[in-house]
Amino acid sequence: MTFFYTLHMKKTKQLLLLISVSFFTAILLFTQNFLSIPVFLEKEPPKAIYKGENGVALTFDIGWGDEKAAQILQTLIRHKAKATFFLSASWAERHPDLVKKMKDHHFEIGLLGYNYVDYTSMEKEEIRKDLLKAQEVFKKLQIEDVKLLRAPTGHFNQEVLKIANDMNLTYVHWSIDTNDWRNPGTSVILSKVKEAKNGDIIFMHASDSAKQTNAVLPKIIETSQSAGKLVTVSELISNGEVETKLIP
Repeated sequence: MTFFYTLHMKKTKQLLLLISVSFFTAILLFTQNFLSIPVFLEKEPPKAIYKGENGVALTFDIGWGDEKAAQILQTLIRHKAKATFFLSASWAERHPDLVKKMKDHHFEIGLLGYNYVDYTSMEKEEIRKDLLKAQEVFKKLQIEDVKLLRAPTGHFNQEVLKIANDMNLTYVHWSIDTNDWRNPGTSVILSKVKEAKNGDIIFMHASDSAKQTNAVLPKIIETSQSAGKLVTVSELISNGEVETKLIP
C-alpha cells in the first residue's frame, strides 16, 4: 500500500508542477500580448497620396481666370481624355457653366478650398471653415460625392492632413510637377510629362497663369497614354497599391 501511495503522490506533485508552469506561462504570454496591443492599435497619422497604380492621372488646379480653363476643357473633350480638376469654390461659383460642362463630360472634380490661400499659414478652425464653405458651394452647384482635396497653393502639413481626414477627404498631392504656371516653354513642360511612369499623378494648371499648357496638351495626352491608361485620380488610387508621403 505504501508503494502505491508514494507513486500516487509523486504523480500528483508532477501534475501540480505541470499545472503551475502552464499557468505562469499563460500569464506571461497574456501580459506580453496585452502590453503590445497599443502598438498594433495605434492609429497611423494621415498621409498624402502622390502616386497610384495601373494608370496615369492628369490633374488641373483652377484658382482663378476666365480663359484657359475653357480652352483646356475643350481640348480634353476633343481628345476624349480623362482628367481630374481641383477647383477653388470661389472660382466655381463664378463659372457654373464650366462646372456643368465638366460634370456633363464626366470629369472628376476635387476640392481646392474656397479662397486661394496658403493653408499652412492658417489656424485649424480657419482651414475647416474654408473647406466647409467650399463644400457648401459645391453642394449648390450639385457637385456630389467630392472625396478628394488638394490645398489651394499645394502647401500642406500634418494639420491639414488631419483636418482632411476628419472631414473624410483624401488628400492628393502629385508625383510629376510640370511647373506649367511658370510658362517655361512647351518643350520644357512636355519633357516633365515624359518622365511619367505608370501610377504617376501629373500636376498642371488650368488657371490663366498657365499660358502654354493648352498648346502642348495634345502632346501631353499622347505622351501620358504611352506611360499608362489615362484615368481619374479616384480610379488610379482604387486600382491597387498607392504610395503616400508622411508629413512631419
